[in-house]
Amino acid sequence: MSEEARGRDDGQAGRDAISEEVHGRQALSPGDHARDALTGTAGPRRRRRRRERPVVPEPEFTSYYGRPVVKPPVWKALDIAGYLFLGGLAGASSVLSAGAELTGRPRLARGTRIGAAGAIAVSLAALVHDLGRPARFVNMLRVLKWTSPMSVGSWILSAYAPAAGAAALSAVTGRLPRIGTAGAMAGAVAGPAVAAYTGVLLADTAVPGWHEGHRELPYLFVSSAAGAGGGLGLLVAPLAEAAPARRMGVAGGTAELLVAHFMRRRMGVVAEAYETGRAGVLIRTAEALTGAGALAAVLGRRSRWLSAAAGGALLAGSALTRFGVFEAGMISSKDPKYTVVPQRARLDARDDGNAVRPDGTVQQH
Repeated sequence: MSEEARGRDDGQAGRDAISEEVHGRQALSPGDHARDALTGTAGPRRRRRRRERPVVPEPEFTSYYGRPVVKPPVWKALDIAGYLFLGGLAGASSVLSAGAELTGRPRLARGTRIGAAGAIAVSLAALVHDLGRPARFVNMLRVLKWTSPMSVGSWILSAYAPAAGAAALSAVTGRLPRIGTAGAMAGAVAGPAVAAYTGVLLADTAVPGWHEGHRELPYLFVSSAAGAGGGLGLLVAPLAEAAPARRMGVAGGTAELLVAHFMRRRMGVVAEAYETGRAGVLIRTAEALTGAGALAAVLGRRSRWLSAAAGGALLAGSALTRFGVFEAGMISSKDPKYTVVPQRARLDARDDGNAVRPDGTVQQH
């Protein structure tokens, strides 16, 4: 072969080698070049994964077509909030009437018996009115489902109301005193359950303002009911018999204020529903009346008028607490923020390696 032919072949081979190298580099990504550039026997280094920073702002808490994430309840405030308050008042009054019966305070026992029967009657009427017709309440008694607060509560009310009615009827007519006493004792046994189950009922829903307070809400309702029962006792009893009512009212009102404070403190962003708008006005007014009523009950040991004023303040504070809790739940169900923020907080806690308890609270390592 001539030197000219060999030169052409060598040039063509060089061009082919350069073309292959160029095409090979184009097939590699910039990251591949970086990895190929490493030399030595240690092999490629492992790059640490860094948490990427978000490059977009946090999304606003909206929903499709402006609709809430959780469907708001269709309950009427006057019916359901009144049912919650009057049921608690009835249960606490039955406990107070039984204690007055056993300690020889007839006027206190008589007044609280009548008050308990009247309160539970109006409470049931409000519940049936919200349901639409009495048959719906009767249908809830066809089965007993232990996992349903509404089912259990319906049976509790069905057992409590006749006992409270018999106790009140005996107190008014003066007849059948043994049956009246038996009804008063039975009402005292079922009374705490009547006062507490409504808190469990609300906390068992998906409404953020109620569900996020599921640990404290039953205690809040029981303590508020005790304040209301003590307030009723202060209204109906003379000073000589009012000591048990005074102690119940002060203890219940104080516990109500403390439990409400700790509940809102633990709820995080959902507590805003209790502190703003109409619910905030109701809650603040309830706390002012409850605190003033408890203080007046302590100072009014020798004043019938001051004692009665304390009783009225405790009753009003307990009622406004129920209406405030109801309103806060309705507000929280209409704003997607109160549904989304707690869920994101629990997800972030899992991503950070913190344990999330079954009740939704975070246990940091």
